[in-house]
Amino acid sequence: MGILDSLQQDKILIADGAMGTLLYSYGSDCCFEELNLSQPNQIYNIHKAYLNAGANLIQTNTYAANYHKLERYGLQDQVKEINSAAVRLAKRAVADHPDAHVVGTIGGIRAIKPEAIPLEEIKRTFREQLYCLLLEGVDGILLETFYDLEELETVLQIARKETDLPIIAQVSLQEVGYLQNRVHITDALNRLESLGADIVGLNCRLGPYHMISTLEEVSIPKTAYLSAYPNASLPSYVDGKLEYDSDADYFKETALAFRDQGVRLIGGCCGTTPAHIKAFSDALEGVAPLKEKQVKRKERTIILPSSKKKDVPTPLFEKAKKQQSIIVELDPPRKLNTDKFMAGAKALKDAGIDALTLADNSLASPRVCNTALGSIVKSDIGLRPLIHITCRDRNLIGLQSHLMGLHQLGIHDVLAVTGDPTKVGDFPGASSVYDVTSFGLINMIKQFNQGVSLSGKELGERTSFSVGAAFNPNVRIIDKAVERLEKKIDAGADYFISQPVFSEEKLLEVYQATKHIEAPIYIGIMPLTSSRNANFLHHEVPGIKLTPQVLEVMNRHQDDPQQASLEGLNIAKGLLDAALELFNGIYLITPFMRYELTVELANYAKKYGPFHSSRRVQNV
Repeated sequence: MGILDSLQQDKILIADGAMGTLLYSYGSDCCFEELNLSQPNQIYNIHKAYLNAGANLIQTNTYAANYHKLERYGLQDQVKEINSAAVRLAKRAVADHPDAHVVGTIGGIRAIKPEAIPLEEIKRTFREQLYCLLLEGVDGILLETFYDLEELETVLQIARKETDLPIIAQVSLQEVGYLQNRVHITDALNRLESLGADIVGLNCRLGPYHMISTLEEVSIPKTAYLSAYPNASLPSYVDGKLEYDSDADYFKETALAFRDQGVRLIGGCCGTTPAHIKAFSDALEGVAPLKEKQVKRKERTIILPSSKKKDVPTPLFEKAKKQQSIIVELDPPRKLNTDKFMAGAKALKDAGIDALTLADNSLASPRVCNTALGSIVKSDIGLRPLIHITCRDRNLIGLQSHLMGLHQLGIHDVLAVTGDPTKVGDFPGASSVYDVTSFGLINMIKQFNQGVSLSGKELGERTSFSVGAAFNPNVRIIDKAVERLEKKIDAGADYFISQPVFSEEKLLEVYQATKHIEAPIYIGIMPLTSSRNANFLHHEVPGIKLTPQVLEVMNRHQDDPQQASLEGLNIAKGLLDAALELFNGIYLITPFMRYELTVELANYAKKYGPFHSSRRVQNV
């Protein structure tokens, strides 16, 4: 009798619980799927423990047995061996349990970072694992722990095309009732059912309480069945290890509540053990499944515009589309005294710049918090701050908190950057987080503008961020850089700030390569201060290249710092002359807190570079 035959006979199937939790508690802290080869008896005994606890559907130990995840351990060439061994172990375990079934498990890859891996790569690695499981003769396929609905729909269609076996498709939620992209659970399960899933439901992330609350909004499917695999509880972190502290009696108490929501396949996820599964089995023994239910319709929240909307100035990029716009970078200081920084900000405000940009621990070296300084600049000087946000120093929790704080401070202009690796900074041994890259951060900020966090949770109101992105034109093949720029536009970037450019030829090349793009580009101009400064930038700073002519001029005055500084300023003015013919946006970069240089350049741009449509180069 197959899985669907059992369900058609009005049975509630009991699935197994966590595999990784038990292996972790036994002291295993490695690739759990590899243990199919090196510790087969351990895996077999866990299967037997769940079967003896009352499970009549067990899953293979293959959740992460795909090329992409095995590659972390150097095991990417053992996909077939690991998956094949897993199925054989599970089938051996059910040999003396005639009513038990084995499903081949395939877990989601993207988790809460949709951009982490392209769909084409997901398709390739999924097919490889799927074929391995099918060749070994599983009774069905379990697709579990999918946070990204697009990924699950993609692999479900592949699986449905390749096999007629039962397919279980389960999503994981960040919030009661919603996936991370704000798709409601009812819509998600309906879409999975329409794509051919035989059983649809939830697993992981939520414990019984919140999972039942979510299922209250879900109708019993017309052609599929409902499943639920709750976590045991929220984990705690004790002595360097994750621990779950939920007793099995609680699962026994909730079993009938799951049944009353129409669940026909029930098991456990993180933190669950054979004791939890026995609790479900004992509580549901002889209990008939529910065929009809009253759905609790919960009011869906309307996300309101920001209460601070009236305080939001016209976005910088809108100005740069039509007329001159000058922004200046003034790096927060490395030391606690900020007097010179504030004096520089005041001088630049008097020069009439549109915004002061503040880097986020540039070159991976700690500086005074740019958000704190930006807030002071805004309140005390009346100058608009543009805050850089790097992915290097904050995980997703910290990034979201940071954005929420910026919103509360009324700071709406941000630049999303991946960030220099810690290896280049003062603490080369520090961790680089990189939960997301600049692409993911741009997308995250744009979701905030819709009133939704990256996890899919509502923020209560919409933010009003203008999102800038970095653009490095100092490459051999400009078309590649422009392709990356275009991808950032697709992610939601409103405008771009470029690395400094040190030749008129490069300025013209950038203009020609980007003139089809509507998003404004603030072209970077940085005055050189000395021969050493020029050579350091050219040879050691990523993304910056000087021409041989500029290096020659600066090296000519290596023994005369004052003259070298004047030459650097003159070079910058010459570049400004060329840039003003081509771009509305100018981005002046202040070297070594020498704000008098960027003040002079800002005044020069305003005096000698007024923007008139007659001056703009239309077709060079």
